[in-house]
Amino acid sequence: MFNKTINIDETILKIKTDINIDNIYDNIYNSIFNWRNNIKNYSKTHPNFLKSHKPLNFHKSLNFQKGSKIIEKMHYASEIAEIGPMGAVAGTISQFTLENLLNEGLNYSIVNNGGDLAFFNNNEDKNIICGIYAGSSEISGKIAFKFSPSDKQYGLCTSSGTVGYSFSYGRADAVSIIAQEASIADTLATSIANEVKGNDDKIAIEQGLKQAKKFKKYFIGGIIIVNNQIGTIGKLPEIISLDDGNLDEYIQDTIL
Repeated sequence: MFNKTINIDETILKIKTDINIDNIYDNIYNSIFNWRNNIKNYSKTHPNFLKSHKPLNFHKSLNFQKGSKIIEKMHYASEIAEIGPMGAVAGTISQFTLENLLNEGLNYSIVNNGGDLAFFNNNEDKNIICGIYAGSSEISGKIAFKFSPSDKQYGLCTSSGTVGYSFSYGRADAVSIIAQEASIADTLATSIANEVKGNDDKIAIEQGLKQAKKFKKYFIGGIIIVNNQIGTIGKLPEIISLDDGNLDEYIQDTIL
């Protein structure tokens, strides 16, 4: 396996793959650099793109103008999840980077952008183990998703009202969403986490699950953690205990 970290301003991308990424490093780096520039340039004429907590109805606007691929994808994910487009930025960059890597014919790759993952594993001898970090919750770091080999790519993104710098209206320690596209998993995690409200932990989780049901057709499964309470929705991979010693070499790169 090959590992590479790419740093461009706020973007810190960790890549693990079964091909030598040094051979395509310049291509990957330049793509990320260009996507970031697309966002910067677009925001100069559309300043709300960076600040809005609501969709900007990009595709319904009378002034609709076809934009770059990343701008359109972020708007699309924003409109699905009913939040602002910047809620999709990390997941979209992960997703686009993975798609570039897939063009090289690999069988295994994880792209981790600050805990927002896009991954593909078609290697029958490997599983992908993704640990779940949930701040001060006693559950944090003690459970993980175990993804079996598949011919599909996936996104796994997490939002929190208690961990990290991203804004949230809710109080979830973690909302992790699995979807076919990381861009959509990213915005849905944020949207659902925003509704995890209430002083009672169980009620807060119920509020989040109620929000999640609105978007059920767009994602595969999800988990909500508030303190020591857990709620789940949809179809989840096997959940394993990290105390089982049932981990492979990839756990360090896939902790959320």
